[in-house]
Amino acid sequence: MQSIITFFSEHQLQLIAIAKNTILTLFILIAASIGSKLIRRAVRKGVYRLSKQDEIITKLLTTLSGYIIYLIALVIILDLFGVNTASLVALVGAAGLAIGLALKDTLSNVAAGVMLLFLKPLKKSEFVEVSGNSGSVTDLGLFTTELETADGIFISLPNSTVWASAIKNFSRNAKRRMDITIGISYGDSIEDGLAALRELAAEESRIITTPEPQYLVHTLADSSVNLQLRAWVPTPDYWNIYWKTQRKVKERVESKGITIPFPRKRLANHT
Repeated sequence: MQSIITFFSEHQLQLIAIAKNTILTLFILIAASIGSKLIRRAVRKGVYRLSKQDEIITKLLTTLSGYIIYLIALVIILDLFGVNTASLVALVGAAGLAIGLALKDTLSNVAAGVMLLFLKPLKKSEFVEVSGNSGSVTDLGLFTTELETADGIFISLPNSTVWASAIKNFSRNAKRRMDITIGISYGDSIEDGLAALRELAAEESRIITTPEPQYLVHTLADSSVNLQLRAWVPTPDYWNIYWKTQRKVKERVESKGITIPFPRKRLANHT
């Protein structure tokens, strides 16, 4: 007991300073936790509004803002305990340079991810084709872009691959052109075939009238005259209208007394 009292009396000032700094550290951590939540909430609301409800970039900046608050708190705590923060920053910078050179390929994904987030060639839930892969964007992070294919397959692509590739975005524009092609016999009336396509377009109220639908003789094939309906439709309804029209076109053309011929090679296999 005497030794404890002696130790305390000899190091009283140091112990009081440590206790004071420990209390301040706890206070700073609590303040950082509360401040981080408040900042993240404010950033989330502000960025979500300014980015026109882009969930991906909102998530990224919200997370970064929280980390920045904790980083500031760490620097303050280290300064309380007498750590030379200037030297620490220089050391971290040198270590960051060495790590950057070792992980240049990984960091290229980060740089590409930042460019993708701010230039926005693709967004969450949009259906895209990139680097030979197609699917709906489920997430875009600093390192990878994640897609889900139409049949539910998960695809993860490095951001550098996405950035270096041509991106075909099927969801970005408000409308898409739908092409429906049907072949009729050379002996049938082209006008009757085109009339059948006009009737189909008139029955579908979702087809956009400006620009007007087109009814064309598309190609003169070996065994058929291929007619084509070209009509613009709202992008969200594209596949629904396409499959519905595709299903009805055969019966409508045949109702005009028009024959849909087999290709010659296929016909030869039937004889």
